[in-house]
Amino acid sequence: MATIRPFRGIRPPKELVEQVVSRPYDVLNSEEARAEAGDNEKSLYHIIKPEIDFPVGTDEHDERVYAKAAENFKKFQDKGWLVQDEKPSYYIYAQTMNGKTQYGLVVGAYVPDYMNGVIKKHELTRRDKEEDRMKHVRVNNANIEPVFFAYPDNAEIDDIVRKYTAKAPVYDFTAKDDGFGHHFWIIDDDADIKRITEIFATFPAMYIADGHHRSAAAALVGAEKAKNNPNHRGDEEYNYFMAVCFPANQLTVIDYNRVVKDLNGLSEEQFLERLKEHFDVEKKDGLYRPERLHTFSLYLGGCWYKLTAKAGTYDDSDPIGVLDVTISSKYILDEILGIKDLRSDKRIDFVGGIRGLEELKRRVDSGEMKVALALYPVTMKQIMDIADTGNIMPPKTTWFEPKLRSGLVIHKLD
Repeated sequence: MATIRPFRGIRPPKELVEQVVSRPYDVLNSEEARAEAGDNEKSLYHIIKPEIDFPVGTDEHDERVYAKAAENFKKFQDKGWLVQDEKPSYYIYAQTMNGKTQYGLVVGAYVPDYMNGVIKKHELTRRDKEEDRMKHVRVNNANIEPVFFAYPDNAEIDDIVRKYTAKAPVYDFTAKDDGFGHHFWIIDDDADIKRITEIFATFPAMYIADGHHRSAAAALVGAEKAKNNPNHRGDEEYNYFMAVCFPANQLTVIDYNRVVKDLNGLSEEQFLERLKEHFDVEKKDGLYRPERLHTFSLYLGGCWYKLTAKAGTYDDSDPIGVLDVTISSKYILDEILGIKDLRSDKRIDFVGGIRGLEELKRRVDSGEMKVALALYPVTMKQIMDIADTGNIMPPKTTWFEPKLRSGLVIHKLD
């Protein structure tokens, strides 16, 4: 069963929040972070992308860069740009995109729950990326950025959340870069805190939606601290890491699409003929978006095509075999285009659906890529089914929007 607890968050004063908060560290590169931070010394990028404080080209994994993150984190606190709350609390973080709002609870998630599988994952992680985030957690002794969880829908938690969100939020702003709304409340009533903790204790599992590397890093550092503490009791703050937990029915998973540089020696006509072995191929007059499971959109040679997977290419009774990413990986990327490893092959790139199908068209029309493939998005049920059965999704399957803003609240490990 899931264990959570409240914590004393470190947050920006209301009048500074829009200057402090940032996009997550992994959705932009160093130069983009440098440009977004500009001359704003209060930007969280100085903590989560501290290479921007060094000359252009400085390796973001340089030990001096990690040390700079800790120096800047201390500076933010010394200057009052980040201030720790007096009382352990839960927090509500809501996001609005395209008129739809989703309401997440910011909690301390339990490190042993990650280790023993109560916190379930659906993606593999890379050790080098884990170690990067572990260094960042160690040097700051804090979870600067949250991870993104889903939990089973619960009407009583919804009612508690509604009680607080009926009041004026502590933070309420629209991000200039994406136009999404961000809203924040504090749950500090002892009875409500106790009840939320009790309800989560009835959940057999929570699910990582986004942030597998951050989750792994946070949990591994917590476990490392426990191992190295000869007086470890189990109730220390490092036994918990910061997560924003949303009810599964509120989350939006969007498509995660593919672009490929060449046709593996085939002409366009030969490639289309090979596709017909496993797909019904229909040329469309204009832009085509997959409208249901097992249909795909292909852009090639200035034309859009609808691909419909033939019977036998998928297994709707198997949590992995039902996925369109499995079908496309096996019968298009591997069998026809010779792409065996989506994680390492340099001929393929991935485009989040938030950029739209026009981005796929642009990258092919520019000559950078030869062909684009758009997939129907997976569902939260599929993600949870895969996690529940101990399976792992193929790489680059899920894309969640909106992304969590970093800097609304931070969790210290002591």
